[in-house]
Amino acid sequence: MSINSNINKIHEIQVSWYNWRNNANTLTMVGLSFLVACFTGLLAQVSIAIPWSPVLITFQTFGVLLAGSFLGEKWGGFSMLLYAVLGVIGMPWFTNMEHGLAWIFSASGGYIVGFIFAATFLGYMFDHFSNSRKPIQTVILMLIANFVMIYIPGLIGLYTFMASTGKILTISQLLLAGVVPFVIGDLLKIALASGISTSILPKEE
Repeated sequence: MSINSNINKIHEIQVSWYNWRNNANTLTMVGLSFLVACFTGLLAQVSIAIPWSPVLITFQTFGVLLAGSFLGEKWGGFSMLLYAVLGVIGMPWFTNMEHGLAWIFSASGGYIVGFIFAATFLGYMFDHFSNSRKPIQTVILMLIANFVMIYIPGLIGLYTFMASTGKILTISQLLLAGVVPFVIGDLLKIALASGISTSILPKEE
């Protein structure tokens, strides 16, 4: 009886928070979006260089995955758009405290564009399909968001950047530089983000 009671209380808290988020005013959601963008910027400062790739390993994608589940479709995507735009106009929160328009055209720029797609995609799925908030479905969606929504723009950007320097990458070279070094870390971030998302999102309306 107590287990069922605890489950019901957890569900009530999830629904209460979810309803509050969906009915919060614009100013509140803009503020939350900015905080999530700041969180992503902080995670970007934790980086590891890879000898054979110009792209650094960072923790940014963890913030991106949470943006979609925490803020939903509209504001999750907006938070990542805010992250990109403010970084371009001078906020030093890209990796290694970098900023500016040139960063978007750097080796890592395409991944930042992908952040917007990933957060929007996750937010859309979680907002419109309550079944998608269950653990297995959440993991699958985050795998898609991470390895499709982020990596496709990221690899396009990396290929374009390398081509601009005179080096044309083969597909295997592109994958070795832009995917392989990040897979294990991304899987760990997906596991953690999925656990947090399923704990805060109601499984039923």
